[in-house]
Amino acid sequence: MARTSSIFLFFLHLVLFSTSLDAKSEKGRKTNNHEEAAAALFIFGDSFLDAGNNNYINTTTLGQANFWPYGETFFRFPTGRFSDGRLISDFIAEYANLPLIPPFLQPGTQRYYINGVNFASAGAGALVETFQGDVINLETQLGYYKKVESWLREKLGHDEAKMIISRAVYLFSIGSNDYISPFLTNNFTLLINSSSDSKYVGIVIGNLTRVIKEIYESGGRKFAFTNLPNLGCFPGMRIIRTEDNGRCLKEVSSLAKLHNKALSKLLFDLNKQLKGFKYSIFDMNSRLRQRRNHPSKYGMYYIQPGFFIRFDSLHFRPSGDLFEFGHERKAS
Repeated sequence: MARTSSIFLFFLHLVLFSTSLDAKSEKGRKTNNHEEAAAALFIFGDSFLDAGNNNYINTTTLGQANFWPYGETFFRFPTGRFSDGRLISDFIAEYANLPLIPPFLQPGTQRYYINGVNFASAGAGALVETFQGDVINLETQLGYYKKVESWLREKLGHDEAKMIISRAVYLFSIGSNDYISPFLTNNFTLLINSSSDSKYVGIVIGNLTRVIKEIYESGGRKFAFTNLPNLGCFPGMRIIRTEDNGRCLKEVSSLAKLHNKALSKLLFDLNKQLKGFKYSIFDMNSRLRQRRNHPSKYGMYYIQPGFFIRFDSLHFRPSGDLFEFGHERKAS
């Protein structure tokens, strides 16, 4: 079940396929208070979805967002989200009648496991080598998920844990850092050893495939993904080669394009191979392009070439020189 949609329809689709399809057979999950509970949301990925896990690891300030002006609009304080407000996952949780999904490493989160957990880490990739030592890579995030799964089975019993896992939505935003990190760190070893861009993308997709299949084997059935924006046009990429006068970095844009094509094919194939596997893709690439080309339609305001001001779910660096979604903002 593949669909590409606007943000609102993406939220709606997540909620509908995570609840209504199961309503007749399950009659809803019950909490200890015997109230009907929404489907859980388990979140994997990078800074697009990190709700604060990097606050609790030994990383650089570039990998953290626990200082001003992050968080200045909605929360009124920095939470660790790479945004001046909320993330896509926060809006999904709100629409699904869930509380904000806490980061896994935040102390005291176990009591929220029934609603889901956020494992995402800014800078993370599907490859272990991506910003190695400074992030929680996708493989480690999967390990954290398995700990939550074991906790649910131990505390709630096999049947209730199985119901939570099967009804849950598994949200992914991963891959961007695998393609930009070689250019930011000037370490092209893995990319060169792969012998071609397609083979390098294949390694990234292969690691993601393994994680999806392990979650599926644990009982997960409903998956949601964002594709990649035009990474080569991120301001951080455009300034790498001064001789290019700020033009988009074609090599990175090409990798992102290959990734999006491979991701779509992977999910289409898994849908045919795995019984009960359901998925949704949010076309972040085209939606962000629309916002860049027509900012006023989406509550953004154009200041000067390359500079926009506040949009709640797009995150920026405090220096004002980088929107990780491809937009820039002057810090006040």
